Amino acid sequence: MFNRRSLLGAALAGAAIRPAAAQPWRAAYPELVFAVIPAENAAGVLNRYTPFVEYLAKALGTKVTLRIANDYAALIEGQRAGNIHIGQYGPSSFARALMIGVPVEAFAIEVNLDGSKGYHSVFYVKADSSYQKIEDLRGKNLGLVDPNSTSGNNVPRFAMNKMGINPEQFFGRVVYTGSHENAVIALNQGTVDIAANWWNDEQESNLLRMARKGMVKAEDFRIIFKSEQIVNSPTAYLTTLPAELRAAIRTAVLELPAKEPALFERLVDGKQRPWVAVDNAAYQPIIELNRFVDGLRRHRG
Repeated sequence: MFNRRSLLGAALAGAAIRPAAAQPWRAAYPELVFAVIPAENAAGVLNRYTPFVEYLAKALGTKVTLRIANDYAALIEGQRAGNIHIGQYGPSSFARALMIGVPVEAFAIEVNLDGSKGYHSVFYVKADSSYQKIEDLRGKNLGLVDPNSTSGNNVPRFAMNKMGINPEQFFGRVVYTGSHENAVIALNQGTVDIAANWWNDEQESNLLRMARKGMVKAEDFRIIFKSEQIVNSPTAYLTTLPAELRAAIRTAVLELPAKEPALFERLVDGKQRPWVAVDNAAYQPIIELNRFVDGLRRHRG
């Protein structure tokens, strides 16, 4: 697991269905906004999360609106402003929210099929290229995802720093593609020669998701670097929400896999176990990772 030691060495509305018993918070929160970082294209997010927000609306007895954040920072700022009540984060973006004082709390974490709660950052190249290691790509173009992406920016920068590589000096160009899917597409089209992405295991990755949707062929790409394991992504809500509402959200989300197994299978493509409870302490190592990468930026000006 990515830990302290390793660090140191748009919108779619889901109408409420059958309001539940009256709760005091409903008058103050006639609508809740659930937002997702842009891990895949908008159509993919809508297809994946629409049934989820409809379930959440039914379980809570109030309107729930799905918002696809333009970028990772938009989710952070939306929660800081109080305009987004529940967010599906990546680890680094959630840690960033905590670092800048957003009143947010993680309550559910993804679990892999093998029971682990982590994933990896990988670097892909085209399968038919001659590149065998990152050092072979001096002067080529690097595709990263977003400044607040864990597997698409912070972990890659941490790893390259350990290799003595300053990306802005080593590569011909460093490109932020905006999403994990866009990073693979940029690599496929030749816009970049190497691209960072997320990878759970041999059974699931962003690349395999894209292949299942017919966007690319998985065999056209090859991994030349894989990081240590990173703590999985959290779902988080504002701590300013009433305790009764937070409890209702937490219960609805954690009970979804058992109550609506087909919906859960669709949401995770059958590639995850049911979510489990988590808290902010699990992301302290990611806060330290963010601080390390921030320090690299300051040092290099």
